[in-house]
Amino acid sequence: MHEDKMDCTSKPHQRAHNRLGAVWPGLGLWIVCLGLTLAWDASGADIRVMAWLGDAKGFALRDHWWLSTVGHDGAKRLAVVIYLGLVWMAFRPMGFWRQMPRLQRIEIVVGITLSLMVVTAVKRVSLTSCPWELQAFGGIATYVSHWNWGVSDGGSGHCFPGGHASSAFAFLALSLPWLASTQPHERRTGQKLLAIILLMGLVLGAIQTLRGAHFPSHTAWTALVCAAVAWVNHLLFASYRSWSTRPS
Repeated sequence: MHEDKMDCTSKPHQRAHNRLGAVWPGLGLWIVCLGLTLAWDASGADIRVMAWLGDAKGFALRDHWWLSTVGHDGAKRLAVVIYLGLVWMAFRPMGFWRQMPRLQRIEIVVGITLSLMVVTAVKRVSLTSCPWELQAFGGIATYVSHWNWGVSDGGSGHCFPGGHASSAFAFLALSLPWLASTQPHERRTGQKLLAIILLMGLVLGAIQTLRGAHFPSHTAWTALVCAAVAWVNHLLFASYRSWSTRPS
C-alpha cells in the first residue's frame, strides 16, 4: 500500500516520466537500421563474411574456449542471473529501484520477457540453418535465404534470428523508462544503459559469427526485433498509465 501511494505522489525527479514524444525519435533510427539490414541482406555479404572465417573444414574458432565457454555459455548464464534479478526487483525492490514506480519495474520485466519470447518464436518456425551446417563449411545444408520462408535448406534449421545476441538485446526494454524521462540526468542514465546493451549485443553476436553459428544479419535482425518489441511494450504501458491516471 505504501509503495502504491508513492507511485502516485512521488516527485518528478523520483521517477521516469514516460512521454510518448520522447520515444518517437527512436522510430526514425529503427527505420534507418532496418534499411541498412535489408541492404546487407540483398548484398549477399553474409556468405562473404563467413567465407573469410571458415572453409570446407569448418570454422577454426567454433570450439575456442574463450568464445564457446566464456563468450557463449558464461554470458548466457550471466544474462539469466541479471534477468532473474530484475524480476525479483520488480516485486521486492531495493536501493534506487524503490524510487521507480512498480508499474515501470513491471514494464521492464515484461519488455525483456516478450523480446526473448518473440525471438524464440521466430527461431522455432524458421527453417534457416546455422552457417556451420552449410556444405561450404563441411555440413550438409545448402544456402537458402532466410526470406524464403517454408523452404528447407536440408539442415536442422531454427537458427534465425540470433538467440545468443537476444541475451543482451532483450534488455533494451530496461533503458526506455530512463530514455523517456523528462529529467536530463535520467536520460543520460538511459543513454548509458542503451550504449552498454547495444555493445554487449554486438559482442555476443560477433562471438557467434566467429564460431560459425550465425550470419551477421542474424544479429542485426535480433536487435531490430528486440527494439521493436521493447518500443511497443513501452508505448502500451505509457498509454495504460495515461488512461489509469486521467480524472474520472
